[in-house]
Amino acid sequence: MSDHSSLHLLIGGEKLSGGSRDTQDVIDPATAEVLGSLPHATTDDLDTALANADRGFHAWRKESADKRAAALNKAAQLIRERAKDIGMLLTREQGKPIKEAIGEVIYCAMLFEFYAGEAKRTYGRSLVRPEGQSARVIYVPVGPVAGFAAWNFPAINVARKIGGAIAAGCSVIVKPSEETPAAGLALVQCLLDGGVPGDVCQVVFGVPDEVSRHLLGSPIIRKVTFTGSSAVGKHLVKLAADDLKVTTMELGGHAPVMVFKDSDVEKVLDTMVGAKYRNAGQVCVSPTRFLIEEDIFPAFRDGFVERAKAIKVGNGTEDGTQMGPMANERGPQGLAKKIADAKDKGGKLETGGDRIGNQGFFFEPTVLSEVPTNAEIMNEEPFGPVAIVNPMANADAMIEEANRLPYGLAAYAWTNDPKLRGRLAADVEAGMLAINGANVSAPDAPFGGVKWSGFGREDGAEGVMHCMVPKTIHES
Repeated sequence: MSDHSSLHLLIGGEKLSGGSRDTQDVIDPATAEVLGSLPHATTDDLDTALANADRGFHAWRKESADKRAAALNKAAQLIRERAKDIGMLLTREQGKPIKEAIGEVIYCAMLFEFYAGEAKRTYGRSLVRPEGQSARVIYVPVGPVAGFAAWNFPAINVARKIGGAIAAGCSVIVKPSEETPAAGLALVQCLLDGGVPGDVCQVVFGVPDEVSRHLLGSPIIRKVTFTGSSAVGKHLVKLAADDLKVTTMELGGHAPVMVFKDSDVEKVLDTMVGAKYRNAGQVCVSPTRFLIEEDIFPAFRDGFVERAKAIKVGNGTEDGTQMGPMANERGPQGLAKKIADAKDKGGKLETGGDRIGNQGFFFEPTVLSEVPTNAEIMNEEPFGPVAIVNPMANADAMIEEANRLPYGLAAYAWTNDPKLRGRLAADVEAGMLAINGANVSAPDAPFGGVKWSGFGREDGAEGVMHCMVPKTIHES
């Protein structure tokens, strides 16, 4: 298994490092110490990967669904066997508590297992035609895929880029984040060890804009899939448009949480506070804007603050840690500016708001309340351990605020009113809505957003179908 002392590229099944390649340091966010040195792909490396992907696609698409499924199932078995080791790599490079990291790795195994079954379920359909004629729809793999993964979930984000594509019969070149490379490398190694050919799944690293421009500039790549910010997603879509490549974009969010007065406040708090500070708030679907009906606002705010203060922050490798550091230096710096702006605009700092210590990138679990909509943090995703708790007059005002932003990835709501739940399902602008719970993700459910939060879907049957294109066959 790869570790931080032996980081490498994976091109054509070969581990490449050293030579004249540029490198960058990989940093432990809990200590700010260097974990290892990561090689960047050269132009020749990228061209070799592209040629491999082209060759690998033409062979892999002809393999039976049974063989693709067997490789994914074997990879899932290996991931489960190696989960603790991969989880430790993930925690050391990204910071989240080891329990969360292992859970993330296991989710990857579950996703591959689902995709293994889905590889056999890409059914077409027959169309009704007069006697002597026939027409049918079949689905064929879109072609070689370029996948770009974010640092906040180093394993899941990579799994989502490669699993559906491999199940569909595509080849993939994936670029995990250079800040969190080892977990993604270990995941891909499980696929190769499970029987996926080395030219079907490859890993490259480098300066993100240079790598994306090179891969997207090649006619070999037929689909681009990306997890990251809306700004970068828009940039990649523009690059992909030059060659009319298919795109899947899982972009930023700013998830509202609507809590109505008929809710059990204690139950909501017990569920949503943990969800808020999971992965130090560095989650695309993290609940951020808590919109609380006025009658229960004081009790909700006070209960949230009490629970936030009790969270144990520490090194993710240590027992009992509930929240680790932020993943990089940018995190605490950006949060401090947003919190200061919120206070300047009239928001109230209820707890937290400061960096912890002078080692690593730790930040206090923070609660702001009564923050006006002109504050930066109400309009730009904080992507950190900050909750905004605001009173709202009624359902109309809550839905209006939930839909105010151009983002629409996840949303949450708590109410026991069946009619209101139906209205929320229809009117809230989000790709995923959790009612009376905090979970918006499952291997068999599509994952993705609307508006500036992107388009296309990962996970679920859609995660495979979005790596395929329909072809209609007419016969007379």
